[in-house]
Amino acid sequence: MTKEIYITDYNCVTPLGFDVESNWKALLEGKSGVALHKVIDSQASFFVSKIDSEKLEEKFNKLFDSAQSDNQNFTRLEKMFLLSLKPLVERHQISDDTAFILSTTKGNISLLKNESTLPEGVYLSNLAQKLAVFFGFKTKPIVVSNACVSGVMAISVAKNMIQTGKYKDAFVVAGDEISEFVISGFNSFQAIGSEPCKPYDKNRNGINLGEATAAAYITSTPSANEKFKFKVLGDSAINDANHISGPSRTGDGLFASVQNAMKEAKVSSEQIDFISAHGTATLYNDEMEAIAFNRMDLQNVPLNSMKGYYGHCLGASGLLESIISMESALNNTLISSKNFEEMGVSQDLNIIKENQPAEIKYILKTASGFGGCNAAIVLEKA
Repeated sequence: MTKEIYITDYNCVTPLGFDVESNWKALLEGKSGVALHKVIDSQASFFVSKIDSEKLEEKFNKLFDSAQSDNQNFTRLEKMFLLSLKPLVERHQISDDTAFILSTTKGNISLLKNESTLPEGVYLSNLAQKLAVFFGFKTKPIVVSNACVSGVMAISVAKNMIQTGKYKDAFVVAGDEISEFVISGFNSFQAIGSEPCKPYDKNRNGINLGEATAAAYITSTPSANEKFKFKVLGDSAINDANHISGPSRTGDGLFASVQNAMKEAKVSSEQIDFISAHGTATLYNDEMEAIAFNRMDLQNVPLNSMKGYYGHCLGASGLLESIISMESALNNTLISSKNFEEMGVSQDLNIIKENQPAEIKYILKTASGFGGCNAAIVLEKA
């Protein structure tokens, strides 16, 4: 019999707050972290969702003993990771059979600025090891770095490795930060919006980048006193092999990912209560998603994108948005897809226009990214 896998705890650090409770409150109030910031000295400001560095430093110094952290010389991103993980590590035991999984696309890429040689901290394996050693993980860290599907895939990796018996449980942490490198890259694609992003809207003109970290505890043996449990029913990742930066025009990869995940979950389109979509507010991504969801007969399911609140947080997006979707289910509330006004895709979608009460049992979370990668998971409120 296949082991049942559960998410029983989570946390996040974002521009809207340094825990899930403050993030949920901000979302209910319609607040967004997206604002104009000077990211590259020689260029104009960009609309991004950026954590206040002074508040981050204050929070970190409050929660971490200076004697414990001073010698480590943690980067800004590493401090974000540590803040996300700390509450989970304190609430759950790390054993010899506990996995540590890091999801990120760029990691400490900011360390490359003004450096003629590669600093050790820029290697993702070293970043993962540094975090693992700090918290006392005993197994070799696993790094998931597959563009913007990394956060969703990290959940899948944890699920599948626990089911095979490789591990008993897993701590998953995901994160990326705003950097000149990332801004310059997306700007070269002419993908960055000149205003707060509008996923699926007729007047959308590109993405806003964001930064965040998120963490989740995943296990096959939840304790009796867990505050909540979400079963990871199904997962899938498919590459559409269309283009290095452009998604399949027919949504093949996302369609297949959703189809496979729902098949494993034994859940029909009629049973899905809510879709937490990728929704980057770029012309081709939003259109591709609309096509894929219609091919799966999901066009009537309530759907939102969190990018209007958080921006696109790269490797953190999939896990952060999964956490928010689970909060939606726990609070029986669908959050509106911020900045959406008029349908801008060729296929019907049921975009959530305002916060509304709803009974949510089955959640579909999707993600897509550069290189043609697509991923989907199905969660059940248990």
